[in-house]
Amino acid sequence: MSTTATQTLDARGMNCPLPILRTKKALASLAKGDTLAVTATDPGSLKDMQAFCKQTGNELVSSSANQGEFAFVIRKS
Repeated sequence: MSTTATQTLDARGMNCPLPILRTKKALASLAKGDTLAVTATDPGSLKDMQAFCKQTGNELVSSSANQGEFAFVIRKS
């Protein structure tokens, strides 16, 4: 399986709910099975992305935090 995301989204500097809204919009343009890599700085994005994926049925492939930045990879269902 490839580790390269189909598309990337830079949501750094955005506060809730903008990272989720931009993620939703970016996923809408992807095909089923494509992946979106999201980078955010909003600490609330950790819980928000988990909840968003659970609600929408998309797969949260990975999430990580490093020095105030949060990285997510989401696979569109």
